[in-house]
Amino acid sequence: MSDIQIRPAKATDAQALGVLGRQTFIDTFVAADGFAIPYPADDLSAFLDASFSAETIRAKLNEPGAAWWVAERDGELLAFANTGPNTLPHPDARASHAELRRLYVSKAAQGLGLGTKLLKVAMDWMEAHTDGPLWIGVWSGNLKAQKLYAAYGFEKAGEYQYPVGRWLDDEFILRRG
Repeated sequence: MSDIQIRPAKATDAQALGVLGRQTFIDTFVAADGFAIPYPADDLSAFLDASFSAETIRAKLNEPGAAWWVAERDGELLAFANTGPNTLPHPDARASHAELRRLYVSKAAQGLGLGTKLLKVAMDWMEAHTDGPLWIGVWSGNLKAQKLYAAYGFEKAGEYQYPVGRWLDDEFILRRG
């Protein structure tokens, strides 16, 4: 793992972040050896195109109050984390609170500890850039992620539905602090 660098994302990473985000979403949530959520094809395609285009990522990299990090080896992105002003629909949540928006580790990099390393980097940044608790939205069926977040003091604070096209995923809202 010593050959893996964690660094802030740059605008020139936008295309690679989009490719990594799209493939990691498919591997994690859609693939038969993942969670195998049966998203309708049109909804999935629209979601992936809207969420992971290079233009969308470039805009999100420039969002005020947001921060991104990548794990990279030999010029290849293996994982990323993204934080920013809270957007979760919880009555106690404020935009001035920090939210971990995405923590994605490619299938090929699973088990290298990158998720934990990126989570620590993101949490340090979030704690320095919030005036309240830290927030995370996580799919209700992703027990591995929930266990990781619980180990860092996050507790379930609510639920909401996350749109993937017209499909609605049941998500948990986690809070720390």
